[in-house]
Amino acid sequence: MKLILLTPPDFFVEEDKILTALFEEGLDLLHLRKPGCEPVYSERLLTLLPESHRDQIVVHDHFYLKEEFNLRGIHLNSRNPDPPANYKGHISKSFHDIDTMKAEKRNFNYVFLSPIFDSISKSDYKAAFEMSVLEDASARGIIDKKVMALGGVTAENMKTIKELGFGGAVVLGDLWDRFNIHSNLDYKELINHFRKLRKAAD
Repeated sequence: MKLILLTPPDFFVEEDKILTALFEEGLDLLHLRKPGCEPVYSERLLTLLPESHRDQIVVHDHFYLKEEFNLRGIHLNSRNPDPPANYKGHISKSFHDIDTMKAEKRNFNYVFLSPIFDSISKSDYKAAFEMSVLEDASARGIIDKKVMALGGVTAENMKTIKELGFGGAVVLGDLWDRFNIHSNLDYKELINHFRKLRKAAD
C-alpha cells in the first residue's frame, strides 16, 4: 500500500533534511502543501531536495513548479480546483463525498478521500463516514487502489485502511506532531515513527 506524506503548512529550517531522510526510508510520495505561502519558499525547498526524488513530489499550489522542477504532478483542491490549460501530466484530487468521488475518480491518477478518521492535526475535524458506509463502498468497488485514505491516519489504524481496500494512506499529524518545527533539532523520534508507519503500510 502506498504511503503518502503531506507537508506541514509552514516551512521550517530542518525540513529539507527530514524530507530527504524520509525518502531514503521508503516514502512513496510527498504532497507539497503550503497554503498561503509565497512560491519562492517552495522553490527554495525543492532546490534543496535531491533531484532523484523529484518524481515523487506532487504540488498543491503554484502548479508551474511541476514543470520547472520535473515533479510527479499536481493536486486539485478547493483552493486550486482546476488544472492549468492544456495540462496533460499526473493529476490527483481531494474528495469529501463518496458519490462525487465515484463519479469523478476515473479522471485522476488517484484521489484522496477524507476525513476517514478523526483528524490529528485539526481538533474539530471529525471522521465523515460511518465504518459501515466505508465497508459498503469497499464492497461495491468504489474504494479501490486509486483511492487514498486521509484524516487521522496512524500506524494503529493502517490495518483497517488496508482491509477497506484503499490503495494508500496519507499521513500528516501522526508524524509531524512528533517534531516541533520551532524548537526541535533532533528528528530521530520522527524517523523512528515513520519506520513504524512504513512497516504498517507494507
